[in-house]
Amino acid sequence: MIKDILKDTETRMHKATEVIRQELAKVRTGKATTTLLDGLKVDYYGTMTPLNQVGNVSVADIHTLTVTPWDKSMLDVIMKAIQAANIGLNPMKDADYVRIPIPPLNEERRKELVKLSKKFGEDGKIAIRNIRRDAIEHLKKSEKAEHLSEDDRKRGEQETQKLTDKFIKDIDALLVHKEKEIMEV
Repeated sequence: MIKDILKDTETRMHKATEVIRQELAKVRTGKATTTLLDGLKVDYYGTMTPLNQVGNVSVADIHTLTVTPWDKSMLDVIMKAIQAANIGLNPMKDADYVRIPIPPLNEERRKELVKLSKKFGEDGKIAIRNIRRDAIEHLKKSEKAEHLSEDDRKRGEQETQKLTDKFIKDIDALLVHKEKEIMEV
């Protein structure tokens, strides 16, 4: 019974950490990365379709992204979608593709992005703590229903705390790495 609760807790904490990892990947760092355009949708003949399904998104160099659509008539639609996304990028149309220069970040903007990253990290830590609270409540209910002894419940709570500490440490490591990446000139 305790193993099931701990396994479920670990799975949920891992998912919460992955969500934070994905959110941090979307934060701009001044370097070109295809994750900047993840989640961007374009109007593909009346259907909102992810950008990476209507063309090839690639990194041309450290400060430039390119989007090469499979259908050349989509160039203008892709440009409008990138501009409408309001992510601070100004796409330029070339003959067969859309070129997106990534402007360098100023010091003030870097600090704002670090703050935003820390907010994502704190949200992740809150999610981890909520999962811990749910697991401990589940252990207490199991004890009251007489499926567990008090010692087993306490052991389960200690294991839950170890998982919590591990995943919070993982989130802290992600934040340190992202902050270095953002502040790098």
